[in-house]
Parts: sequence; structure tokens; C-alpha cells
Amino acid sequence: MKISLKSVPHIASKIAIDLNKSGVATMTKGLEPIALEAEKILIHNINQEMALEDKAADICDDNEEEIEFMLADERQLFFMIKKKLAPEFGVILNYEERYSDIAHKILDELYEEDLIHFDVTENRIKNIIYNAITAFIAEASELEDAVIEKIRSYKKRYIPGTDEFDILYEKIYREELTKRGMQ
Repeated sequence: MKISLKSVPHIASKIAIDLNKSGVATMTKGLEPIALEAEKILIHNINQEMALEDKAADICDDNEEEIEFMLADERQLFFMIKKKLAPEFGVILNYEERYSDIAHKILDELYEEDLIHFDVTENRIKNIIYNAITAFIAEASELEDAVIEKIRSYKKRYIPGTDEFDILYEKIYREELTKRGMQ
């Protein structure tokens, strides 16, 4: 599953919390600097993929007439272009490999910035970070369903996409994160 920019702060917080709870790592400057470094790396990765998708979309747009003439499936073509350009943009398309790579980059940055000390293998710390990312993603869809269900249970009807809905959604989303120990 793709990581959205909206979920980045929550994932970054989960990484910091999970590292702290692990008992195998010592935070030298607290949780916040760890979450900030993780957030930077996650945002950079998402921006790389967005740039890749923009380029693939531009190529499809530039060849729209030819695509229609050949009766090609534009979504499939978009994915093929994205796959071909991915190495040029530094994007790993396989999510398991991507999250492993991100976890490694976060670990490297935390170590270089002297934000974390540990006496176990780097792989064990990387796995804690990787598991924090994948666990959040797995819980995210369940969490979103719970938030939507709660909003629907209100007597007043909220229309998705309105400011009122978005504010309420974010409030309930944060409450659910806290309730589940994800923030």
C-alpha cells in the first residue's frame, strides 16, 4: 500500500515510539528528533514517487492520440512507463523492498545524527523501523474504516470533502490513533 503525505507524521511518530518501546535502543535527544528525521526521509520518498508519476503522466498525455489510435490500456501503459522510469527517479516499486530501503535510510540517518544508540545488530533496529511502517499501513485501512463508521453514526450528516467533514475526520482519526497507541 502506498504511503500518503497525510499519514507521514503518524508513521514517523510510530517509528520513534516503537524504537523507544523496544528496549534495545537509547534515544539521545528524545522521540521528537527521531520522528522528524523519519518524516524527512518518508516525505522525500513520497516526493520522488510523485515526480515519477508526473513524468509518466506527461508521457501519456504527450502520446494521447497514439494511445487512443492503438486502443491501448492507458492505466497499464502508465504503469509500464512508471516501471521503466523508476530507477532513474530512485523509486523502488515493490513495497516490501521500498519499506526495507526506507527503514535502512532512517536507521543510517538516526545513527549519523547521533539520535540513537544501540548494542544490538543494525538489522534488528532496521526491522523495528520496518515493522513500525508496515504495521501502521496494515492498521491504517482498519483505522480509516473505524473513523468513517463513527462519523456515519452521528445524527448530523457530514459530506465528505467539506471542511467540516475534514476537520471532524482528522479529530476522530487522531483520537483513534491515540486509543490504539499509534501516536
